[in-house]
Amino acid sequence: MIDYHVGGNLMGLYGEAGLGARPNVRNFTFLDRPDHIELVTEIKGAQVPVPFPMPLEDWPKFWKHGQWNELRARIVGNPPHIITWIKGVKFMDWTEAEKRHPDKGGIGLQVHGGGDYTKQYVRYRNLQVKRLDASK
Repeated sequence: MIDYHVGGNLMGLYGEAGLGARPNVRNFTFLDRPDHIELVTEIKGAQVPVPFPMPLEDWPKFWKHGQWNELRARIVGNPPHIITWIKGVKFMDWTEAEKRHPDKGGIGLQVHGGGDYTKQYVRYRNLQVKRLDASK
């Protein structure tokens, strides 16, 4: 997930609305600015799989708003095992319980199903995709 706006999140997981918006897993949510976040410790009564990995007060020093930051995701199998990192720090580790998508398809970098986000954007550079062997 790269929802860089109020109520959004980085490197959590949010499934397509047409598929019941599952999974919906994150350990923080953006408030009014990218350096203001709120921790999420439970979702629907269950603890998040990876607690927020640093003291809350360290976030403004860690995430460099308006600068390049490194995001990484590892997605293996179907149903997938998904691990995400920001600048080398693990933010999410999730194993999906059911198959929701076909084995082949596209990669969406920024998709919003509603609202007007035309004046907000995210830039990408140095994108790399590597096919992984699901048996490893």
